[in-house]
Amino acid sequence: MITEHNGWNTRVMQRAESVTTDHLGFGRFASPDERMVGASILSADFAALGLEAEAVLAAGADALHVDVMDGHFVPNLSMGPAICGGLRRHLPSALLDVHLMVERPDMFIEAFAKNGADHQTIHIESPVNHRELADQIHDAGCTAGIAVNPDTPVDEMLALQDVYQLFLVMSVHPGYSGQSFIEDVLPKVATLHAELPAGSWIQMDGGVSPETAPQCRDAGCNMLISASAIYGSDDYRIPIEAIRGQADILDSHA
Repeated sequence: MITEHNGWNTRVMQRAESVTTDHLGFGRFASPDERMVGASILSADFAALGLEAEAVLAAGADALHVDVMDGHFVPNLSMGPAICGGLRRHLPSALLDVHLMVERPDMFIEAFAKNGADHQTIHIESPVNHRELADQIHDAGCTAGIAVNPDTPVDEMLALQDVYQLFLVMSVHPGYSGQSFIEDVLPKVATLHAELPAGSWIQMDGGVSPETAPQCRDAGCNMLISASAIYGSDDYRIPIEAIRGQADILDSHA
């Protein structure tokens, strides 16, 4: 049974209605067999971003993952709120999952919410008060996620489980798409799966492909983010279905 989170969820519902979305996103618990796939637009063709985003959703992606980098927290600079706003105008019902890999996420939360973000994830490594930022994200009408880098333990993340709805484990060092999957992070996922309430959203991001996704799912992930494995394919539907776990997809297209 899928149930909704309580308290702040009224604000999330009001936000969803204001941007004409038809989903609760991560404002609910997942059903036992549910698996979602998010397409990271970091590997999309930015010259045709609207069409690229529309294409992955039509191919079965459940969300668009927007990787935001400030050049300080990670050694790369990427997209800002205007990109999120453009996606929202072009795709009014899409689930926009914003990943803030930035030193000061508190400076960007309202801007991304105003530009249509449904969900915002910040990092445990960011030097901020994570409980206060969860409130800030909720007050902006978004669900909140907390992320850890590959070398960071999940203890602090577990201590925040009462205020966050999604728990992201990075399986590459953040900053660039196309990196190799780091298997050593899988025990962290297993710990989260064992310690968090049933149906909590556990996300994996980095090097996720049809080949590595089974390990992620087996460890307990129910939300998988992929960039180059999807956008590097001639047929987006094939990797999306394989990453979700339809085992016959790879064989039927071999």
